[in-house]
Amino acid sequence: MVNEFDEKAKDWDSDPNKISRARTVAEAIRNRLALGPHMEALEYGCGTGLLSFALQPYLGHITLADSSEGMLAALRGKIASSGVGNMTPIKLDLSVDSMPGQGFDLTYTLMTLHHIPNTDGILREFHRLLRPGGHLCVADLDTEDGSFHGAGFTGHRGFDRGELGERARRAGLEEASFETVFRVAKEAGGSTRDYPVFLMVARKP
Repeated sequence: MVNEFDEKAKDWDSDPNKISRARTVAEAIRNRLALGPHMEALEYGCGTGLLSFALQPYLGHITLADSSEGMLAALRGKIASSGVGNMTPIKLDLSVDSMPGQGFDLTYTLMTLHHIPNTDGILREFHRLLRPGGHLCVADLDTEDGSFHGAGFTGHRGFDRGELGERARRAGLEEASFETVFRVAKEAGGSTRDYPVFLMVARKP
């Protein structure tokens, strides 16, 4: 089965806005958390790894997970050409696949959560995979009217911050905090609109 992102993979890194977004989110994560080479991290919905490459110098081993073989193929090529030794890509869809609870100190996602139907389920999985004291960082859209993706999109129309924070709490996470870290400028309805992107940081007790 061809993933909808497989075709997008070859041109993904040619969009300067996606590069800027990843770098800005990486900087926000670094400003919020004390990263270090002792930390094992998981990026879920990694795409071509733009966010992880921005965080790579500040972390230990990074597991990069995605369900799109096209994205993973592009990522493998980037890892090979860069000579980076602390990044491992895997094909994974936590809605249907299981992953050993080996434990991560940090899990992060960028513009992934709104594509996942079962928000509560994936937050519980993120909680399960974190070590005690580990952090979850979610960068995603504020609630929007559906114009970001347009007609036919079946995912979430962004998230209400208070509601998402409560969902994180019910999943076992605590200290969820939010800040606006980026704005996506996108044409919608014949005009350019700004869509705020928040960063949620929560902790596993």
